[in-house]
Amino acid sequence: MNFALILFCLVVVTAVPWLADLLVFKKRRAPDAKDPWWVEWGASFFPVILIVFVLRSFIVEPFKIPSGSMIPTLLVGDFILVNKFTYGIRLPVINKKIIDINAPKRGDVMVFRYPEDPSLDYIKRVVGIPGDKVSYQNKQLTVNGKPLEKQGIDDYLHPERLYYSRQFVEKTDGVEYRVLNDQDAPAFISHASQFPYRANCFYNSSGVSCTVPEGHYFMMGDNRDNSEDSRFWGFVPDENIVGKAFFIWLNFSNPLKRFGSFK
Repeated sequence: MNFALILFCLVVVTAVPWLADLLVFKKRRAPDAKDPWWVEWGASFFPVILIVFVLRSFIVEPFKIPSGSMIPTLLVGDFILVNKFTYGIRLPVINKKIIDINAPKRGDVMVFRYPEDPSLDYIKRVVGIPGDKVSYQNKQLTVNGKPLEKQGIDDYLHPERLYYSRQFVEKTDGVEYRVLNDQDAPAFISHASQFPYRANCFYNSSGVSCTVPEGHYFMMGDNRDNSEDSRFWGFVPDENIVGKAFFIWLNFSNPLKRFGSFK
């Protein structure tokens, strides 16, 4: 569901009667005549909907995490905030960039429109930027020939499923975050699609290696063996970027513990 389009339509629907009355019909009424209901309705709702539309389109947008692909950084049910202007100002609805500000960096947690179905919003971590050679072989992430720093810490217990995953602190470009690996999960990619620039990727029994094309990004979930990401469906083009996730504001299962920023 394109919520931005719905809000835009509501802005138009509430603005038209209010403006029509202001410019045309009000001049024809007696000075002491009461405004008709449709004018009061438009005048009441238009400013509120316009403010919500502007804030959501250009400043910050809320999202809810639907899956476990970003565990342990983000949990199912987390409500997060996404900065809409970090990577540039984009026109709402069509998502076209009109002002360039910053480019995504390795380590950023980014929301984007799923390349195979742009009506869906996905969230993953940026691990490769344009020109990078990203390799994920035997569950070791390497960028431009350099393995990322990775240090083992206590295993992660999935409370809802009562099993452990191996947990590591990984570091890229000064950003530290935790990732998970399941020891019994295979390293190879079993069902990669025929995505654009697939020729830039090489698949083998140990994983995948890709060269990120210009204007695209390589995304991976922190829950490495339970995330369908760029390893499976390819690169994220710049025009699909929604914004940078930066804050957890609510999770009904544990509201106090989950409140705050993350990396």
